[in-house]
Order: sequence, then C-alpha cells, then structure tokens
Amino acid sequence: MGSFNSRNVVIVGGGIVGLAAGYRLLQRFPGARLTVLEKEAGVGQHQTGHNSGVLHCGLYYKPGSVRARLAVAGIREMVAFCQENAVPHEICGKLVVAADAGEVPRLRELEERGAANGLEGLQWLEREQMREIEPHVGGVAALRVPQEGIVDYAAVCAALVRQIEAKGGRVATGAKVLRIAPRAGGWVAETVAGAFDADFLINCAGLQSDRVAALAGERPEVRILPFRGEYYKIREDRQHLVRHLIYPTPDPRFPFLGVHFTRMIRGGVEAGPNAVLAMAREGYRKSDFNARDLFDALSYSGLRRFLRKYPSMCWYELRRSFSRGLFCLSLQRLVP
Repeated sequence: MGSFNSRNVVIVGGGIVGLAAGYRLLQRFPGARLTVLEKEAGVGQHQTGHNSGVLHCGLYYKPGSVRARLAVAGIREMVAFCQENAVPHEICGKLVVAADAGEVPRLRELEERGAANGLEGLQWLEREQMREIEPHVGGVAALRVPQEGIVDYAAVCAALVRQIEAKGGRVATGAKVLRIAPRAGGWVAETVAGAFDADFLINCAGLQSDRVAALAGERPEVRILPFRGEYYKIREDRQHLVRHLIYPTPDPRFPFLGVHFTRMIRGGVEAGPNAVLAMAREGYRKSDFNARDLFDALSYSGLRRFLRKYPSMCWYELRRSFSRGLFCLSLQRLVP
C-alpha cells in the first residue's frame, strides 16, 4: 500500500464516506496527491446531510462481523475526531424499548449481542427503572445503551474538508463525473469541471455508486434502490416527552429498525423514519420524480424479490406515508 505515496488518487464522491476515506488516506500516505470530486456545489448534500444524525455504536450487528467491528471502532474514532475538531456532538445514550412482553426475548438477545460486540455499560431496565430515565416512555422493559450519541454530520464534513486541504489534498465541488477512461497504469475522470488524472480511482459515490462503477467498465451485481426516510418533528411544547434517543426493539424478520425518536444536536426532536420507495435516487419529497431512477428500480429483479418477501411491511409503510394518524400510532408504542 506504500505505492499510494507520490501518486495521484481521485475519490469520486464528497459525502462523509469519500471525505473520511480521503482524510484517512492522507494520514497514512502524506505523499499522495489527493483530489475528492463532488458533483454538488457543496459536500455532504445527499445521504450524509439527510439522516437523523445518530452515532451508532454497533448494538444490532452480528458479533465478529465486519459491520460490528467497524461500528464499535468507528464511533470511538468519530467521537475523538469531533473532540479534536470542535464538532458539535453529544453522547446522550438511548433506550431500546420492548413495547410488550412478546418483544422481551428479542431485547434480551440484543443485550447479548451488544455485550459480545464489546459495548460498555449496557443496562437492563424494568418498567419503573425506565421511567426514571424517560418519564413518559411506554413499554415493559428497555435496554439502556449509554455509548450512543448524536452529531452534526454537516459540521463533520466541513472539518474533514479542512483537514484534507491542510494535508495538501483538494476537494473539487461542482465536478460531476461524466466519463471514466482507462489510461496506461491508471484512469482519467472527465468531469464538468475538467479532466482529472488518477493512478488510483476510489468510488465513494453513494446513491450513484453503481453508475460510477459502470462508467469505469464494471458490471455491478447490485443496484441502488432508493428508499426515502420520512420524519416528523415534535412540536416544541411537547419536546419534553423525549429526553434521549428512544428506539423500538427491531424485528429480525424485517430490514428496517422501525420509527423512533431522535434528539437533534441543534435542538428539537425528530420522529421517524418511515421507509418508502422513492421515485428518485435523490428525491427527498413525495413529489420528486426521475424517470431514469424509477425505471432502474422497477426493472431490477432485486426490488421484485424484496416486495415478494416483505409484502405486508411494504404495504404498511406506504399507508403510513400518507397517514399522520397511523404514523402517530406507531410512535405511541414508545411514548404513549
């Protein structure tokens, strides 16, 4: 890997993954000539800037898996980075709630999984203990996860840009990649902002990563399917109902965690997300539509397999997308 030194490295994608990859690469190989290409006018404009801002610590993942190891190590590194770069963050902890007795065995399994992953300070709470921490919470039992937190991911991205530039790297915005062509020993990325030579090309294009791979001549076996997470904000006069993060006990039969409550780093409480198929990869409103994106999704056999496997869940998520009352009923399982 020492060959990165004195070489041109181009990273496609200026979200948190691309920026973090560039930051780490320059730490390890300070002689690299690094450029991060971002198609938007600023970094972190898509998934990075449209999530709930939670710092997850690896509670849910299979012990020993790559995801578990990266999550446990990653939150420690992220907290250290935020401290060093004055990025707003808070390790506020969360409660994972068993809404009824039928969910208690799954919550116990989650406790065992978290302990196996090396999470510290996990605490089983009975009903009265839960309410000492969250007076308005419902349910019959909860698992307290003290290492979970919240962060301003936009500020994280800004700090990563500063670090990359301080180490001699470059972040080029407004540089949408149009073509990628091989050349002797490397690549040329042609963008709307000009051509960039690369000895190494790293694809961190997020929602467009399959298409960027195709531009480089790859034939991805998987395809991006855009699901939109829908949130409500709790009215200011009711925000006292939620002190921490409050999550449901996940059902392993389904791929989503379920709606939950998230305190935001700049104030307020979010409730959600619902999860529905979006009609555009970068569509954040119900009315957003992109014909190519929708055709890609509907023509992909993976989507059809998903719909066949989870028909009731998909129908419920769609109904809840158009019903604030149904959305509220889901939330009331956690905070009546």
